[in-house]
Amino acid sequence: MKTTKKNRILPLAILLVGWSITGWWLWASSPPQSHPNLVRVTIPDGTSAQTIAQKLEEAGIIRSSLALRLLIQWQTLQGERALLQAGTYELPTNLSLREVVEHLQSAQSQIKVIPLTIPEGWNLRQIAQHCQDQGLFSAEAFLSLADRPPQGLRPWLTSDIPNLEGFLFPDTYEVIAGVTTPETLINQMLDRFEQVALPVYYSHHHQVPPPSIQVSLRDWVALASIVEKEVVLESERRLVAGVFWHRLRQNMRLESDPTVEYGLQIRQTKEQSLTLDQVRTPHPYNTYLNHGIPPGPISAPGLASLKAVLRPEPTEYLFFVARYDGSHIFSRTFAEHQKHIEMLDRQIKNDKTSKKKPR
Repeated sequence: MKTTKKNRILPLAILLVGWSITGWWLWASSPPQSHPNLVRVTIPDGTSAQTIAQKLEEAGIIRSSLALRLLIQWQTLQGERALLQAGTYELPTNLSLREVVEHLQSAQSQIKVIPLTIPEGWNLRQIAQHCQDQGLFSAEAFLSLADRPPQGLRPWLTSDIPNLEGFLFPDTYEVIAGVTTPETLINQMLDRFEQVALPVYYSHHHQVPPPSIQVSLRDWVALASIVEKEVVLESERRLVAGVFWHRLRQNMRLESDPTVEYGLQIRQTKEQSLTLDQVRTPHPYNTYLNHGIPPGPISAPGLASLKAVLRPEPTEYLFFVARYDGSHIFSRTFAEHQKHIEMLDRQIKNDKTSKKKPR
């Protein structure tokens, strides 16, 4: 029988298609990378296989979303299919397609992401202790990195900044026990400062015409950190910032209690105020003894305090004293200030006396 040209071409075409499909499958099921870079991906409950496949392809964990769907369909036909498990995973990029599917079906590499909240006004030691209490890492490991000159970590961290105090932005972060390290958390917090705080600073200093307040990055955060520690009521934030700027322009010392507390690592209470000896103890952060803004922040200021320092409320007040209910009494003169302090002292003594009386 005579073989036609058409009969010869058909088997060859089938063979070429088979080779193409085999080659594509070998490519699609192989690891995307030779190095095991970890990639985090979250799969919510109820996510379809198609959406999961697209997520994994976009994340660089697999080469082809189509290949993953075909593999799952093949497993279904063979009666060996297990459902892909929802959750958060950290998967290396050097896994084969089948290995990725096995991880998702057995929940291997699934991690537990926990929220870590750092409140405004915390200092480095409070942050470090909180991380230790949450089981992330030791306080010492965190402080060994955060409590030293930060040059080289970010180009905007200038050489006059003594440590990372104040520059680790207070916020809620996603962390993983056993995975998150001091380095990774510090980088997360610096990234947040860079994203949230720095634009406020740069936009202020690039205003046309130039604003009346020109302040270095270090002094901006340092003064905002004092405002953060002094203020409880949002309505007083810009006013307190205005008082501090007014004092600085008058060449007066800031005389802020939180700076003494920070330097001595103590905390005063309504029952136990700072003593005269404590206020007179020399240290670089004591604003009762030293003029100007301290050499660095004393806490992590939030965005509101950072903005308040750049846009303070104009005021003639030079003094304020805390009522211990969150509010302050403001004064223009030292004589007024002293009267307010004496009045509050009498109130505290009366409260103590009334509590001691038998009922």
